[in-house]
Amino acid sequence: MSGEVLMEVGEGGVVHVTLRHTGRLNAMSRAMWRQLRAVFEDVQRRTDARCVLIAGEGGAFCAGGDISEYPGFRFDAAALRDFHENDVWGGLNAMLQCDVPIVASISGACMGAGVEIASCCDVRVAGASARFGAPIAKLGFPMAPREAQLVAGAVGDATARQMLLEAATFNAADMQARGFLSRVVADDMVATEALGSARRIAALAPGAARMNKQVLRALKMPLAQDGKAQAAIEMIVNGPQDPYAYADSPEHREGITAFLEKRSPQFD
Repeated sequence: MSGEVLMEVGEGGVVHVTLRHTGRLNAMSRAMWRQLRAVFEDVQRRTDARCVLIAGEGGAFCAGGDISEYPGFRFDAAALRDFHENDVWGGLNAMLQCDVPIVASISGACMGAGVEIASCCDVRVAGASARFGAPIAKLGFPMAPREAQLVAGAVGDATARQMLLEAATFNAADMQARGFLSRVVADDMVATEALGSARRIAALAPGAARMNKQVLRALKMPLAQDGKAQAAIEMIVNGPQDPYAYADSPEHREGITAFLEKRSPQFD
């Protein structure tokens, strides 16, 4: 059993994605990375998906990579490159390119690969006893370049340096104070709080959410990170896809009309 990534479309357009690797705290195997990519590419295509809720099974989010597989490929440079650039980054990039909002429900261990997956999410809800880190220096290897850039952008430069250079681990309160977590709740309330967040997102305008994610993603692109954020925005404003083409959309009309009529909007 090499673990699996499960997907189920629930009520109201909430897509439930579950990391499952029994007995290994949901550590990511190569097969799971490939499944993660397939799942999020599927979510991106679905018109009924309004929010993704991703969680681990059995009291842990994800304890890292499945180290039992590592001797099979980590000692050959070409095989190692293939693993990180295709398997791992394929899964992470599919999450990053997904226009559907993603909520992470984080319990227990969130280490290494778990931090990377959580870094791709828009809202992160964690239990008070959750632990975070990437202590791979103890295993004798660095974090792959694309993954390090992703994590540093999400947790902050200082925290990333501590994780990677000191093999430091942090509790949920630390990670909330450092800006990584949206909310920290009691352990027995994580699933409820995260689902509530996903449902609130799913009840709002789905088209607007996708467009917001597209703009926020553009601001993370190299052009913007190079001090040219305005140029990045200009590419959106004056690009081939008119960012104001939603003007006559049913969703837009319903939102404005419902406000004026003093009722809750119904976004189909």
